[in-house]
Amino acid sequence: MHNVCLTAEPRRRMAEYSYQDAIAGLNKLLSEKGDLQTVAAVRIKEITAELKAAESKGFDPVERIKSGFARYKTEKYDKNPALYRELAKDQSPKFLVFACSDSRVCPSHILDFQPGEAFMVRNIASMVPPYDQTKYSGAGAAIEYAALHLKVENIVVIGHSCCGGIKKLMSVPDDGTTSTHFIEDWVKICLPAKSKVKSECHSLEFDEQCTDCEKEAVNLSLKNLLTYPFVRERVTKKTLALQGAHYDFVNGSFELWDKSRRSRRFADSCLSLSLSPVISCIEDG
Repeated sequence: MHNVCLTAEPRRRMAEYSYQDAIAGLNKLLSEKGDLQTVAAVRIKEITAELKAAESKGFDPVERIKSGFARYKTEKYDKNPALYRELAKDQSPKFLVFACSDSRVCPSHILDFQPGEAFMVRNIASMVPPYDQTKYSGAGAAIEYAALHLKVENIVVIGHSCCGGIKKLMSVPDDGTTSTHFIEDWVKICLPAKSKVKSECHSLEFDEQCTDCEKEAVNLSLKNLLTYPFVRERVTKKTLALQGAHYDFVNGSFELWDKSRRSRRFADSCLSLSLSPVISCIEDG
């Protein structure tokens, strides 16, 4: 089964419909509620005019940021003074989350994380590189800070549907040539995942291989986490859990797996995702 991703045009139409629906709803309210007080009726007309004006002006990035913060301040910050007083003192998140930079897959929205709940690292295709103090010091610093200083109890790596980074990985030429300054060198972190998918799922269509690789790259990232000595130590002591996940925003589903599922086969996938033997050999050794 092929996933169908929203293109820019449908997203634009959805934005237009939100304005049109709001305007239509207000007009309907005015027509149906003839007994509305004069002040309320005037205010509804003003809001309708504002919506129409906003629609005609087009996108204003400064206004979008300004209005977005205003809504956050009024609807969240001002309504949760106790929470923000505590956050001003310190943070103690339970999760370190690796997620993709893709604008469609914000973990705080998907999993309803509240401020202070999750320490976030977002990059192309939510990849975790292996331990390397020189080449990948940025990722290493985030992992070290979360594991040793914040003492998070869970690290979750989240892949997602229609991932452009994974498609780039699956398209990297076998001869190693590159056409980008950074992207291909970055996604090559998960070349072993690509090789596994190409070997085990060679009969599948490219889009289906990409879907499988989105999940297999998560498994490889989980294995890479174990190359960090401070992560490996805490996993061995059972004070830190590693979990993989996949968010399918096309179908609105979210899959989560950990070491307790020794071999799990995803729907529409020919890959057997088996992270647990990697973890168990650490605990046994």
